[in-house]
Amino acid sequence: MISTKIIGFYKNEDCPSSNDLLDFQKNDLTSELLNEVLGHLETCDFCSAEAEFYSHYPQEENTNEPVEIAGIPVPLFELAEALLKKRHTDTSSLDALLKEKGGMMQKSVR
Repeated sequence: MISTKIIGFYKNEDCPSSNDLLDFQKNDLTSELLNEVLGHLETCDFCSAEAEFYSHYPQEENTNEPVEIAGIPVPLFELAEALLKKRHTDTSSLDALLKEKGGMMQKSVR
């Protein structure tokens, strides 16, 4: 079996802040900081990935508006709980989720 562990893929104390990387993507850095970030991105896969993420998914400005947190459907929560507890023999949560999903699909087709 091939290991899928990624070793050393994390932000460390030498990395630019996420705000600096976001400003980098918005072309909003001083020339000195821009050069530092560019040099760092050449050697840090994590920060390069974060900067790439911001280029594909621009972040909204802080609007201080409350964010509504969506609830997790009960069958999905139960399935996740079962998987985390490694109770693979109990498929009732999965069956309930699939039935609910099937019902939702039928409703949307009408």
